[in-house]
Amino acid sequence: MLERVLRWIDAHLMSVLIALLVLRGGFLFGNGFNLIGDESYYWDWSRRPDWCYYSKPPMVAWLIGAATWLFGDYTPVVRLPTLLLGTVFLAYFHATAKAFYGARAAAMALLLMLATPINVLANFLMTIDPPLYCFWMMALYYLRRALFDQDAKAWLWAGFASAAALLSKQAAIALPVMLLIFLVYDPRRRHYLKREYWLYLLPMLLAALPILVWNQQHDWVMFGHSKGHFGTHEATSLTQHFQHARDFMLYQILLLSPVICVLVLWIGLRRGGEFKRLDAEQQFLWLTGPVLVLAILLLSFLQKVQGNWPMPFYISGLILLAGYWAAGAWKKTIKFALGFGYLMVIMTYILPVLLHVFALKDTAFDPTKRFKSWQQLATNVHFERLIAQPNLDDTFIVALGHRYLASELGFYLPDHPQVYRYEESGRIASQYEVWPGPEKYLGKNAFIMGERPEEGVPQALKDAFSRFSLVAEIVNPNNPNSPYFMYLGEHLLAWPDPVKQASH
Repeated sequence: MLERVLRWIDAHLMSVLIALLVLRGGFLFGNGFNLIGDESYYWDWSRRPDWCYYSKPPMVAWLIGAATWLFGDYTPVVRLPTLLLGTVFLAYFHATAKAFYGARAAAMALLLMLATPINVLANFLMTIDPPLYCFWMMALYYLRRALFDQDAKAWLWAGFASAAALLSKQAAIALPVMLLIFLVYDPRRRHYLKREYWLYLLPMLLAALPILVWNQQHDWVMFGHSKGHFGTHEATSLTQHFQHARDFMLYQILLLSPVICVLVLWIGLRRGGEFKRLDAEQQFLWLTGPVLVLAILLLSFLQKVQGNWPMPFYISGLILLAGYWAAGAWKKTIKFALGFGYLMVIMTYILPVLLHVFALKDTAFDPTKRFKSWQQLATNVHFERLIAQPNLDDTFIVALGHRYLASELGFYLPDHPQVYRYEESGRIASQYEVWPGPEKYLGKNAFIMGERPEEGVPQALKDAFSRFSLVAEIVNPNNPNSPYFMYLGEHLLAWPDPVKQASH
């Protein structure tokens, strides 16, 4: 049965990809989930195209901007690029696995990839990860052609794909680093360091240049943000270190499925111990995949690590896994891994139904709560705005607290206003502090939104207006015990400088 499925996939790959595109498109347009905070945040970036932003390179904003420019500012449209990126990713993933291990292994690799819940999320949530996965995959494909098929043009194509990956996320820098290690280690391909490797690097350097210029003009904020992810900033007990590692592994198991995750980790450990005996193709895959997963696993024992960090590195691991399966390893284990993985994928798609059946909807155990509340909140906020000031012309909005409040209100309020954020610490904590404040609204009125009662609102912000008053208390759909408060600041006198306030 399995062999017939594998042969059918190889013979009808285009039909498989189109069917997946249609099914995922139906889910995308029919699920009714609101944007999560990161998605609305990147959408807000897209309204101001630039070469870089506070925490990430610009690709996610460019892609969202292109989609919304064509089709409008709607929730499914923001996520629309994931369908194209995910389909291109699968096509290149299958082609790469086929080039390494043949048609049978490529079909198995595709089945394994589709059996991971992360592949569901990467075709639904428009964050920085879908473009990274797609362009990383394309780079691997062309690097394989360059290294093992002696395709001279593939070096440049790999460079363009890697440049696009770098414009998606800083993690893409790992690919040229691991390629350099491979070329230094492999005597048969070391000659590529004289010319071809630098040809490959050229597009990445050209892509990095405007990012560096932008950061130089903005006090290197992206690098400061990235640096903040590494190292411990306070004393951490041994128990906490193990808790960080436990949480990281739980994330891997949920996103990869338990059996697939363990198999890739085992490949990393087992093949690392016999690295010298591996052929060059296996060494390349191991260096661009499992060893990086193991490195992040080790890092998780030292500090808190984000669970999505190693996801692009599993790509090479899954290709290796399919190759070992085709050579006769883990026959029964792979079947079990596929069954368990597809069970988790199906549960991911029908999660709202399961939550309803087991009476977990809107409880603390409902992971979809973060997808539901923002549009309702924005509707309530807009209603209160109109009551307080029917003519919204020349008014603006200020958000207190997390950046998600600013971006979600900007997206879901019907007029898509530019929402400002007040950061009382004086630090640049988000893109909103990189952008200018609302100085152009001097003399105008502002609605201030936050979860703080009036005594908790920074005095400097109150003093910025000739009059400051509570307009309404608005129910927080996501947390009824923590309502939002809407204030009206009348006649902006001067936008307060938090840096100066913090220094006093």
